[in-house]
Amino acid sequence: MAGRLPENFHEAVAGLRGDIATSRPKLASRQSSQKALEALVPAIPELVGGSADLTGSNLTLVKGMGAVTPGSYGGRYIHWGVREHGMAAAMNGMALHGGIIPYSGTFFVFTDYMRPAIRLAALMRQRVIHVLTHDSIGLGEDGPTHQPVEHLASLRAMPNVFMFRPGDALETAECWELAIRRNDGPSLLALSRQALPAMRGDAGENRSARGGYVLAEADGARSATLIATGSEVAIAMAAREALQADGIPTAVVSLPCWELFALQDESYRADVLGNVLRVGVEAASGFGWERWLGPDGIFIGMSGFGASAPFEELYRYFGITADAIAAAVKRRLG
Repeated sequence: MAGRLPENFHEAVAGLRGDIATSRPKLASRQSSQKALEALVPAIPELVGGSADLTGSNLTLVKGMGAVTPGSYGGRYIHWGVREHGMAAAMNGMALHGGIIPYSGTFFVFTDYMRPAIRLAALMRQRVIHVLTHDSIGLGEDGPTHQPVEHLASLRAMPNVFMFRPGDALETAECWELAIRRNDGPSLLALSRQALPAMRGDAGENRSARGGYVLAEADGARSATLIATGSEVAIAMAAREALQADGIPTAVVSLPCWELFALQDESYRADVLGNVLRVGVEAASGFGWERWLGPDGIFIGMSGFGASAPFEELYRYFGITADAIAAAVKRRLG
């Protein structure tokens, strides 16, 4: 009821990060989230999950949780039905009551229905966690109605919300740890449908805790810094490789949580971002990116709604590719 986490929580988290660093799985971050829950749910009895009729897509249910059913309340998983607002509102009540850390599941685009309840959680500083899968045009064939392009910018604009968008399995585990440790506001995890390659093999420090960090430094004095989130981190890494091969020293920065990065001291942020050309890469609206890119930066992302096609075709069609990033850097640098 006091909100303290179990004594063995850090052991479960360390074990999870260690396993991922060793195995380096290529998984959609929604699958990585399920792997994280498999470690966290047994270690934290207070965790109570659920989904708005999208359990099979959100991957929010793990073995042994048991379902809450009419007249039987011993389970730890709630099938909310198609009622995203009601789910988020009820979770606020559960958090206010105490003794429970509630987490939800739905598609990221459906935060439109949840917004008033998320805003109240932020106002009331309640620990609720929302798992938001199918987080970009990367969901592919469901098309523009389901492809959230403006949602990252819109929720980053809401005070006291931590918006996490991890780039691989290790970052997903780190972001889950940060969401659970946070006890003064809601945490939102935007997770991919498509598989993401492992970017890191180090499990010691939770590098996502600083919001952003240098994933790969330039070989030589930096000419450009590529800054990416989520599924676009791997694309930025491929662009870095191409630029380095052409004699353009390039660094890649992963920025899984803008809000945490903004809390770091100015010298740390300056060291991470560098004082050379900055290029932002995100399969979403560029609104707000100028904060990190400055007046002379380049944004590679979406300027309108998405379309219906396999995700690889969509990334090519909208120009969010390693080749497009490398070409934009070369044009700017002359």
